[in-house]
Amino acid sequence: MTSRGRIDKRQAILEGAFTVFARQGYAQSCVQDIADEAGVAKPTVYNHMTDKATLFRNALEATAQTVLNERLAALEPLANPGDDLRATLDDVAYTLIRLHTDERACALRRLLYTEITTFPDALDIVKERGPHRLNEALADRLARLTLAGRLRASDPGLAAEQFTSLLVAPLEARTRMGTQTIEDAELRTVACAAVQTFMRAWGPDRPDTP
Repeated sequence: MTSRGRIDKRQAILEGAFTVFARQGYAQSCVQDIADEAGVAKPTVYNHMTDKATLFRNALEATAQTVLNERLAALEPLANPGDDLRATLDDVAYTLIRLHTDERACALRRLLYTEITTFPDALDIVKERGPHRLNEALADRLARLTLAGRLRASDPGLAAEQFTSLLVAPLEARTRMGTQTIEDAELRTVACAAVQTFMRAWGPDRPDTP
């Protein structure tokens, strides 16, 4: 088997494993189910992963990294926001909210919550590719915008935390912790409200604090 083929099979196994674990839970899932979902033979799964627990950890890690990569890509417009920073922030906020509420991201959070007692290290696995990495990247973008005079974020790290909190906090109740889909128009409303509040706190025209 070529290196490319082995990588593709590993990716298919990890994606299949996450799908099965998210659907059935760790205890109720079996390697045969995962092999069927991935479209490979059961021995192939064991050739790539030594056991079900290793497969679970690797599936969590791979999914968390994919989710993070998508969110980091969503920040790219802030590198060159054009003349209308507010509109760019609205678009970035909407994309981040949409990614936060998509099925894979919600399934990742649910799986982490339900299996944390069985896999105490799962939190660390996901945390390494979680919100703090997004906040670091966002803080860097906000710092550059501050240097350019587009914001007045004296503490870019704090500004990044507040931006993501304004986006995520309303969604837990609105989506019933990721179990209920909300309409696109509502996502845009949450995004615009978050940006409006953020700009009042960190925008270039905000009043100086005493």
